[in-house]
Amino acid sequence: MAPANRILVSFILFAIVMYSGGLFAQANTNLEEEKFGTYKPNAGFRLATTDKGVLNFRIYTYLRYLNQKDLDSTYTNTSGTTLIDQRQDVQVNKVNIQFNGWIMDPRLKYLFYVWTNNTAQGQTSQVVVAGNLQYAFNKYITVGGGINSLPGVRSTEGNFPFWLTIDNRLSADEFFRPSYTTGIWARGSIIDGLQYNIMLGNNLSQLGIDAGQLDPDFNTFSGALTWFPTTGEYGLNSNFGDFENHEEVATRLGAHYSRSDENRQGVPASEAFENVTIRLSDGSVIFNNGVFGQGIRVDDATYHMASFDAGAKYKGFSIEGEYYLRSVNNLTGIGTDALTFDALKDNGFQLQASAMVIDKTLQVYGTYSKINGEYGDPYDIRAGVNWFPWKNYVVRWNFEFINTHHIPVGGLSLPYPIGGTGNIFYSNFQVNF
Repeated sequence: MAPANRILVSFILFAIVMYSGGLFAQANTNLEEEKFGTYKPNAGFRLATTDKGVLNFRIYTYLRYLNQKDLDSTYTNTSGTTLIDQRQDVQVNKVNIQFNGWIMDPRLKYLFYVWTNNTAQGQTSQVVVAGNLQYAFNKYITVGGGINSLPGVRSTEGNFPFWLTIDNRLSADEFFRPSYTTGIWARGSIIDGLQYNIMLGNNLSQLGIDAGQLDPDFNTFSGALTWFPTTGEYGLNSNFGDFENHEEVATRLGAHYSRSDENRQGVPASEAFENVTIRLSDGSVIFNNGVFGQGIRVDDATYHMASFDAGAKYKGFSIEGEYYLRSVNNLTGIGTDALTFDALKDNGFQLQASAMVIDKTLQVYGTYSKINGEYGDPYDIRAGVNWFPWKNYVVRWNFEFINTHHIPVGGLSLPYPIGGTGNIFYSNFQVNF
């Protein structure tokens, strides 16, 4: 075992011993302190309550140790052979500071936040200041406008950060999904247990893109239908895993569709915050020069993507899967008349299973994700552990091992790089007030 890994394992064992010995228990200071305000786990602190509105404050952050030293040092795609930066570092990876509540009318809600991507210090969109406004007419319709995630897959329905992993998706989900953009949306219940979520946006991923880079048409659409046939719910924010320990079998079925006209000018750089760009299954960006042959450059394309998910939870156990279909057509640009195909077609899937070994304290999980593409069939396999020392979602310590094979997505904020093949270990200490 490498010296750095021995140090990490020793630190983990030391921390567990300290906890079991009661040193992490809440201190009994016997100090008389004046208290004000209220707190709700995962909703934050209530700073103000008036007849004109309320103000809540919450924080999301995590400290990450990452070890990619076992990855292959190079990968090859249509653009040639590229070196992989085999990282080993400790980062305060993300900090998300949120203010939310309502103003003038409890139905008029706001969310504003500062979100940093600290692994990309100095790059475009390392710090994002954004938010949105929403008005809830009733349980059947809430309308909103501002920055939001396009609901094209399950992980962008609004369940972040209540995932099995910490702030990163499996490679198939990351490859196919849409991202965050500015737009307008509506969501609510059609009948009890059946919900809809639709959004019109500027593009697939606006973060890192200024208004002048967007095309002049408002043509990005994404929508989702979700059904909870047995219990009418699926845990906190329709989360992954059964932290709640359902006494009855909870089930969900979901269907999603997204469409967007994308152009070369409106695609962020590969390391941009929360970047989503259209890639081949070998990791090549379709808008790069020469990807489809010498003298060919795609400037415009239309993205279509559908996904279908299903899951079940019972007494701490969960099993969940999602299937993806993507077609990219209407490819136009320099020399595109020479293309020998009309559309790029890929499909893929992910599977996730988890179990609460100790109720609301210790969770284990395993995942498998695969892309069936025209330029390769990459995959990733994971095994992980989540420890909840205060028996809630507020604090979580995660340990995860990933085996990757030529995955076509990645970035500095993610634990895996583009083209990565080999083993990755990382650990995250997360706080979600």
